[in-house]
Amino acid sequence: MIPVTILTGFLGAGKTTLLNYILTERHGHRIAVIENEFGEINIDSELVLSSDEEIFELTNGCVCCVATARADLLRILDKLLARREKYDHILVETSGLADPTPVAQTFFANEKMMAETALDAIVTLVDARHAELTHEAVNQLVIADRIIVNKVDLVDAARLEALEAGVRKLNATAPILRSSHARVDLELILGIGAFSAQRGELALDAHEHAHDPSLESVSFVYQQEFRRDKFERWLKSLLDERGDDLYRLKGIVAFAGEPRRYVLQAVRRMNDLKPADAWGAEKPASRLVFIGRALDRAALDAGLSACLA
Repeated sequence: MIPVTILTGFLGAGKTTLLNYILTERHGHRIAVIENEFGEINIDSELVLSSDEEIFELTNGCVCCVATARADLLRILDKLLARREKYDHILVETSGLADPTPVAQTFFANEKMMAETALDAIVTLVDARHAELTHEAVNQLVIADRIIVNKVDLVDAARLEALEAGVRKLNATAPILRSSHARVDLELILGIGAFSAQRGELALDAHEHAHDPSLESVSFVYQQEFRRDKFERWLKSLLDERGDDLYRLKGIVAFAGEPRRYVLQAVRRMNDLKPADAWGAEKPASRLVFIGRALDRAALDAGLSACLA
């Protein structure tokens, strides 16, 4: 049976960073990745900077609460199982707003999945600096087999201890790993067999899941390139003014005069903008996704448009 790891964690916790680390480290696994994102457009596979592995995207909504997305998950799993000689591990990265319980149920509610896959572990990341015990974050923590407290380099010892104490109240048994830039010993999260002793006995309570209605996603695509100086000034101003409401910003950005695409990642007031691979024959285009509260689509569009070359 092919082991499956579910990777979850609230918005900005570091899932994509961990995924990049897993896919570029030498660990002996041949991994297929299935990604699910919350928003109108899905860019997560492009945020994976360097990988020979195949990335499969679920684009029909959140896999934890949309039936079409769950059907897509089963369809992709069927495709992978038909080519099982190419993979020896499957990793499912959920949306930052997903409850991983229904995702885990997929591997116990379908006869073929039970016969040919083994749910290896649910790994949950926590942002040490910006952790909030929202409804979604609690759902992600209580079911975790491994908890990674990420970005520990950004907090002091007192904050870290208080956070881990709060996490421990929600999950008394899962080992807690600490990390910076999502770097952990991969032997502690891959191939650990956390579900093997419970296989066939695990009862995951079926329940409907609804996202926090005050959270929303706004997405943009621009065919025209940005002026980098204007874009960076606008971004700094936006994060300074709205950082508390902007949980997550990510994107692929095209700058005038730059042959390479740039990857943008932002969590609250912190951001990282770095060059990636060259556009090559592809026509440069920018794709940006904002997730947060009280997002003004028109104002965001006006600000971004003013930065276009």
